[in-house]
Amino acid sequence: MRPHDILILLKILAKGKEQWYMKDLANELYISQSEVSESLNRSVMAGLIASNKKRLLTSAIQEFIFYGIKYVYPQKPGAMVRGVPTAHSAMPLAKNIQSNQKYVWPYSQGDQRGFAVEPLHPNVPKACLEDQKLYELLALLDAIRLGNVREQKMAMDELKLRLN
Repeated sequence: MRPHDILILLKILAKGKEQWYMKDLANELYISQSEVSESLNRSVMAGLIASNKKRLLTSAIQEFIFYGIKYVYPQKPGAMVRGVPTAHSAMPLAKNIQSNQKYVWPYSQGDQRGFAVEPLHPNVPKACLEDQKLYELLALLDAIRLGNVREQKMAMDELKLRLN
């Protein structure tokens, strides 16, 4: 698995019942079509999407995110930069968590300053500014990757609602 494999699965989840094609995913995530195709093949192999590549196996995705993501794609905040808020600094957690410590994905067109968090793919900030559902899913994922136990629990509870 590669980090952007999770990005692609979360994009499919964000689409809900909307029909999608690989070319749409590629365009909306700013990733090549061949990389989307290879990613879906890896996700089939990992048991995260059905062999028809259309039905997400949400219980497996949930298990991987809750118990594996912070070990497979760990993250430590970096320098103070301009970017797009993530983790507890972004919605939906920002409404419940007050913190002076902001986390952002580095992005020149971002509107906030905070500690840099490396996104799963360099084009995550750009794609998220165009898709609010995807943005919230990835911010919750980062709360699990970065947060303390309380933040992780809140993110997991919120993700459960969105995965089911």
